[in-house]
Parts: sequence; structure tokens; C-alpha cells
Amino acid sequence: MSSSNHLVDPQGDFQALHEFAEAAKNKLSGDIWDYLNGGTETETTLLRNRVALDSIAFRPRVLRDVSTVDMTHTFLGQPMRLPIMLAPVGGLESIHPAGCAEAARASSEFGIPIMVSSVTTPNMEDTAKAAGSGRRIFQLYVRGGDDFVDEYVQRAINAGYEAFCITVDSQAYSRRERDISRRYAKPWRSAATGHAAQAAFNWDNIKRFKDKHSIPLILKGIATGEDAAMACELGVDVVYVSNHGGRQLDHGRGSIDLLPEVVDAIAGRAKVIVDSGFCRGTDILKAMALGADAVSIGRLYCYGLAAGGAPALVKLLEVLEHEIGIALALLGCQSIAELNRSHVMPSAAVMRPHLNSAFPLMDVYPRIAA
Repeated sequence: MSSSNHLVDPQGDFQALHEFAEAAKNKLSGDIWDYLNGGTETETTLLRNRVALDSIAFRPRVLRDVSTVDMTHTFLGQPMRLPIMLAPVGGLESIHPAGCAEAARASSEFGIPIMVSSVTTPNMEDTAKAAGSGRRIFQLYVRGGDDFVDEYVQRAINAGYEAFCITVDSQAYSRRERDISRRYAKPWRSAATGHAAQAAFNWDNIKRFKDKHSIPLILKGIATGEDAAMACELGVDVVYVSNHGGRQLDHGRGSIDLLPEVVDAIAGRAKVIVDSGFCRGTDILKAMALGADAVSIGRLYCYGLAAGGAPALVKLLEVLEHEIGIALALLGCQSIAELNRSHVMPSAAVMRPHLNSAFPLMDVYPRIAA
């Protein structure tokens, strides 16, 4: 795909990623905006996600034929238009009335997978119907014993989900002080039970899952090489590197800082997804250069969903595609597959990290609607 196919339309709505974020902020209540963007306690982990990404510089190669660049990718043997997927996000119904179904319609139309959270609406079956022939993965918070997990696995298989993801970094619910200060509690969280089951979930449960079920297993929330290696020893198919967007353990490392350690520990035995803080096309390419097989976006896609439902989310993905195509060409790469660690190096960050530091023009150039 030629990057020149993605020209700015002077008359079009939503021309830059910060415009989606601005529109989302204007549409969402203060409670929901803070819930979407905030982190835990001091929000150090959240800020380190951006510092870590901003502390990586590119090493571009020139005089390569990049008249066309191929941004397509494969994951678990299936094609995707970009090497990204929509991360599992709880409570999407607070972002858009149609919730996860609306996000699934957009991901299917654009051509990337969606990971459907067990704590959003509608349920997995109705979301699968909305996705149609689009790719989908189901993500579970463990709220019961083995029978609980098995029931969700069977439902996911019956509804056409291609893989099953279990979140493993939520043994305890963190203190998210933006929500606490607003005295705001998500309805699904207030009604949730069975947190002890998540706290007790361990490697024996993972072994049992792999012994019983054939659907590919993803573990979300891996943050060390030691745990990545353990997952591979038990036959886990995909290791999902994540610090929950800075919403669980405070004072953790930036997510992309974890990636090389995990990739080295896996040594090709499993696929790797990474999320937390990824907001720009260059962010995606940095992760791919460091060995990720796919990048999940969460807050970013919620901006599009809040700004204008599925049509706006598709447009957001098109803008992200434009960014990726330009950066890939300027790196001297004809395809995503050509990226490797030689294309990146450490460098000093120049942006002061804050909730929307990926969008420095958000308050400088307000969006002009078409």
C-alpha cells in the first residue's frame, strides 16, 4: 500500500489523532473521562509508559525503494490490515451506548481483531454477532473456579472466538484515585463478586487449561522474563506484555521497557502482544522493531468510539494507518517484517509526560468540524 494514498482531506472531519481525543473529552462526562484516562495512585506507571516510548529513537535507513510499503501482518495464522488489535476494555457501554458491539463493527470493517472483555456489554455472543466475519478474541477476568472458566471457554468457542485470553495482573483491584476522589464507581465493579478466585488463580490453573482446552491461550499482564518463560514451559500460545495501562501496580516499568526482556525469554516459543501507552503510529513501529507480534490499543480506540461510534473509530484507524505508512517508508522499510532492533536506539525523552502527552497539539489546535 502506498502511503501517498492517504492524503489529508481539507474538508474532512477528524484529520489528526488529537482531534479524536478532544472530541471524546468534550462528549464524555468528567467521571468517565477520568476513568478512561487515569491510572493508579501516583500514576507513575501510566506516565512511565509514555516516557519509555518517548525514550526510544529511530535509526532510519535511506536510498531504499519504498515507493510502496506493506503494512499488513498476520497473527495466529490469520491476516490483519495493521499489526494492531483492539485491547479488551471494561465498561465500553459508558463510552458508547452500543458498547463493545459498536467497537466490534468497526474492527471488522477495518480488518483487525478485537479482544472482547468479560466486563463489558453486550455479552460475548451478541458482540460476536456484531463482529460478523471479523476476527475476535475473548478476555476473561477469573471470578470463579474451574467450572467457571470452562463455561466461558465453551461459550467463546461456540461464538467463533479464535483465542482465549486470561488477565493475570488483577489479583487485587488497585486504588485509582481519580475515581476515588470523584466518589465514582463503575456499576460492573460494584456488582462484581468472586475476586478471591482471581487472587488464587495460579500456574496450576494454567497447566490445567492447556491440558483440557485446545483453543489458543493468551496470558495478559506478563511483566517479567521469568513469567514469560514459565508461560512458555506450560505451552501458552501468546504472552501479552502489559501493565494494564498503568491502572494496576503503581511504580511499574513502562510497558515497552519490558518487551525486550520478555521477547528474549520467550525465544520464539510463543507469540507476543504488547499494550499500555501506545497512541501513535511510531509507537506501533517501535514495538514491532523490538519483537512484538502485535500491539493492542485501548484508550486510543476509545477516543474514536466516544467521538462518533464505529465510523469515527474506523477513521481513527485510517489516520493511524497513515502515520504507520509514512514512518515505515521514512525508516527505509518496505514492510512491517523488515523491522528489527537495528531500527531503534535509546534516546532522551523530550515530552513532559501527562495523560495526553502523545497529543501535544490537543489544546493548541482545536478540531474544526467539517
